[in-house]
Amino acid sequence: MTAPTTRYEDAVARYFEAWNAGPQARAKAVAAAWTDDGGYTDPLADVRGHAQIEAVIAAAHEQFPGFAFRLSGAVDGHHDTARFSWELVNVADGSAPVAGSDVVTLDGEGRIRAVFGFLDRVPAGA
Repeated sequence: MTAPTTRYEDAVARYFEAWNAGPQARAKAVAAAWTDDGGYTDPLADVRGHAQIEAVIAAAHEQFPGFAFRLSGAVDGHHDTARFSWELVNVADGSAPVAGSDVVTLDGEGRIRAVFGFLDRVPAGA
């Protein structure tokens, strides 16, 4: 039996499910992770709503085919806010050319209201 996770870890797990979902599963995964009016902001995007979030995720998959997002380290959270680091990993060789840190705010049900993303490592020309 696995140990119970916190609402922050659960929210971040749903976040990664959305980022790693294929085209057919993406809408459902985004809806499970974000509130209807939820947002996503990083240095390259500032969007609101499920359709726009799905488009940002699709664009990342187009730019980095064969890659998956994974948690890097622990999730830290308090007062409806969580922070965590992540890597974009090449599934074939395990390299991780992109890494970042995100801060998310949650609603009372643990769904994401907003993501504030920071890119910590980006390959030249990306």
